[in-house]
Amino acid sequence: MDEARLRSLTPGVLAVLVRRGADFAAAEDAVQDALVEAVRAWPADPPRDPKGWLITVAWRKFLDAARSDTARRRREEIVDQEPAPGPAPAADDTLQVYFLCAHPSLTPSSAVALTLRAVGGLTTRQIAQAYLVPEATMAQRISRAKRTVSGVRFDKPGDVATVLRVLYLVFNEGYSGDVDLAAEAIRLTRRLAAAVDHPEVSGLLALMLLHHARRAARTAPDGSLVPLAEQDRGRWDTASIAEGVEILQSALARDRLGEFQAEAAVAALHADAPTAEETDWVQIVEWYDELVRLTGSPVVRLNRAVAVGEADGPRAGLAALADLDTALPRHAAVAAYLHERAGDLATAQRLYAEAAHKASNLAERDHLTRRAARLNAQLA
Repeated sequence: MDEARLRSLTPGVLAVLVRRGADFAAAEDAVQDALVEAVRAWPADPPRDPKGWLITVAWRKFLDAARSDTARRRREEIVDQEPAPGPAPAADDTLQVYFLCAHPSLTPSSAVALTLRAVGGLTTRQIAQAYLVPEATMAQRISRAKRTVSGVRFDKPGDVATVLRVLYLVFNEGYSGDVDLAAEAIRLTRRLAAAVDHPEVSGLLALMLLHHARRAARTAPDGSLVPLAEQDRGRWDTASIAEGVEILQSALARDRLGEFQAEAAVAALHADAPTAEETDWVQIVEWYDELVRLTGSPVVRLNRAVAVGEADGPRAGLAALADLDTALPRHAAVAAYLHERAGDLATAQRLYAEAAHKASNLAERDHLTRRAARLNAQLA
């Protein structure tokens, strides 16, 4: 059975149930039950209309639960409206499900979990494995999220920017367990791009593809991080780079610049350079200037300081860094790198050690610790 195909039908089936009157939480449970039934039944007897089959089975699962619910009067009204089985409706409400799962009343972590469950079609166990948390913990998180959005109707336009934030959060989680969240985020963003005509959706898809293209070169065989400048560019996925650049160019041509398009432009300039030494840092600084204008983000300004240090020298980079809060994530690591390039090895060693202590994951901590140890050996 094509599991990806099965999961791709999930949001459309869920939307049909909600449009018929089911509350979100009950509809989502029914869809999950239907998916389990499909895994059992389809290999021996594949349906001619997979989506229609899922809608019929999910609706019946919902009705079975509805008939035993305490709110019988309302449920009986819904039962009386049961449509006859038939071809799946042509309308695709997938976009509304994206908006619902990225509802502003949800925390980012809950929105991500609900998106993976309701839009991605992943099981609670798969999501828990991906986030390295107990399945019971993830089940509670998803249940709370479903209760939060159960009263929300599909009658108001959603916020594309919020949906994009959620998908980017999914992408940045990378992969663990048996679910590759980076690949899943790309799949979901492709579906969103097919459902909505928005340059920032294209910008995010381009950004994901360009970052993902470098994935194979980011780690050494022992699992250690390989910085961008030291990566084997022959291991980069040229097909993904070409697709990402093409999508980005089409989005930029619409002259509605947004944050994800600008970030993708930076990634494209890195991807376009045959070697690290040939990177067009001057143009990268210009794109970071656009990002600062668009977002005002201190993290963007931190990344800009690195680019300035490459374009105009480490002293210029340190000057750009001077007015930023030292508590920013990665501030110590950036300062260490710029001090090392400026020849101040003692300060760089101290800052690398500080950055290693603050690192949020083991691979980054090991990388920064090795940098500090190398400089310590040189100083000795």
